[in-house]
Amino acid sequence: MTVLSVSHLSKCYANYASSLERFAGWFGAPVKPMEEFWPVRGVSFSVMAGEALGLIGQNGAGKSTLLKMITGTVRPTKGTAQVAGRISAILELGLGFNPEFTGRQNAFHAGGLMGLSQSRLAELMPHIEDFAEIGEFFDQPLRTYSSGMQARLAFALATAERPEVLIVDEVLSVGDSYFQHKSFDRIRSFKAAGTSIILVTHSMGDVRSLCDRVILLDKGHVLKDGPPDEVVDYYNALIAAKENDKLTIEQRRERDEWLYSRSGNKAAAVESVALTDSESGAPIKTAISGRSMTVRARIVAKQDIPELVVGFMLKDRTGHTVWGTNTWHTGQVLSSIAAGDDIECRLRLTCALGQGSYGLSIALHTGDVHIDSNFDWIENVEVFDVINSDRPFFVGTSRLEHAFEIVR
Repeated sequence: MTVLSVSHLSKCYANYASSLERFAGWFGAPVKPMEEFWPVRGVSFSVMAGEALGLIGQNGAGKSTLLKMITGTVRPTKGTAQVAGRISAILELGLGFNPEFTGRQNAFHAGGLMGLSQSRLAELMPHIEDFAEIGEFFDQPLRTYSSGMQARLAFALATAERPEVLIVDEVLSVGDSYFQHKSFDRIRSFKAAGTSIILVTHSMGDVRSLCDRVILLDKGHVLKDGPPDEVVDYYNALIAAKENDKLTIEQRRERDEWLYSRSGNKAAAVESVALTDSESGAPIKTAISGRSMTVRARIVAKQDIPELVVGFMLKDRTGHTVWGTNTWHTGQVLSSIAAGDDIECRLRLTCALGQGSYGLSIALHTGDVHIDSNFDWIENVEVFDVINSDRPFFVGTSRLEHAFEIVR
């Protein structure tokens, strides 16, 4: 069932030569503005019950304006947003709060603006106070709160009752780690119960772990709409592309639906990558937990390059980063690379991984991250399985060296 339908939603902010012309325009007079700014233009999508949608994009992409139109706090210039059921949103810290009111008074006041009756809020107040965990500050003026305490109060109020649609816009990023985990546990429980989630965040880890689908906004338009791994990888490459007009982006599904994603200007390019057994040198597709393996990468410079950094990263099946580093951090940056140079980079590591499937990524760039200058960046260039054949059973993605000591 569709719980949110957004159709050609657009917002225009216009500047007029005078207040009189602006006033005349309100009543439909044919007055042409001096300039127009469209933070959102022609956005359409729908959200199903129980679906978690991520909205990502750089600052100024139009995310917050879009959410404000969906929740009704900003009137759209064109288009419609229809919601089936109650919508609850956390858009800005302090939105709907009075700094002179106490937390309890603000909960009654802002909860009333959300459509909850005072009697219902009185019933919910112990649960709101308990979830926020701000102690005696619950009966202190809001102006004495830290930003994290405001986030606790706002989230506890917005989720006091399970809505049909829950919108969270970055506000949890100011909270402490404990409350972030607690909040995301509640979000996941709401999702399991059928609530649709719209999450706006710059944390791509949260997007990968929570969202079923992601929309990438750029300059008010939908640039990409699809699975989290595909859109997030495209977004990461797009950020680098803004620094270099010659950068290209390629994506396709490979073995077992792993996403192969490649971008870069190819000033230096990865010619081949192989995962091999460190002892025999034989290629491997199935690694054994605890054994040593070597990644061999052949790199060819297409142009003269003053600096080259080689990086590797391992991700699990859900897209979470298990481990990664590069030669910038290990102090092995290559310098004065000439066009035509052929370089082999070998990375030897112990397979301290749990059973499962993993993707290996490689990046060629300058500086400590690929944003500075992305020569070649390949996600999931090699996909391999890990089995545990001769070590004690364990769970998780990391095999930690351990020893029990039992005293009776």
